[in-house]
Amino acid sequence: MKTVSDRIFELLSEHGMSQKEFAQKTGIAESTISDWKKKRTNPVSDKILIISEVLGVSPYYLLSGVEHSGERSRENRTYVIAKDTELGRLIEVYQNLDGGMQKQLLGYMTALSELNQNEK
Repeated sequence: MKTVSDRIFELLSEHGMSQKEFAQKTGIAESTISDWKKKRTNPVSDKILIISEVLGVSPYYLLSGVEHSGERSRENRTYVIAKDTELGRLIEVYQNLDGGMQKQLLGYMTALSELNQNEK
């Protein structure tokens, strides 16, 4: 039976991605990834989302090896966003605002979005 780390290294091979490149894209230490390869450890649960995002598979596939294809699946309501992107920085600034300022900013953004829709 394949482990999560087995599936990760299969996917890395399929994508032609090195462990170093994978480490850079996920923000996971190369030494940690090497430990997975040596079968000493598997990824901790909080890394599964970013790993599956980088490798282009669902967390369900990464954990089970089976891609869920049923019609009863729910819509994905989770985003994985790198902190060093423009969107990541935007979210970080937003999170550092107090609740009142967050509501105000959301109001501005909603108004801008509606204005943009009306202009189309």
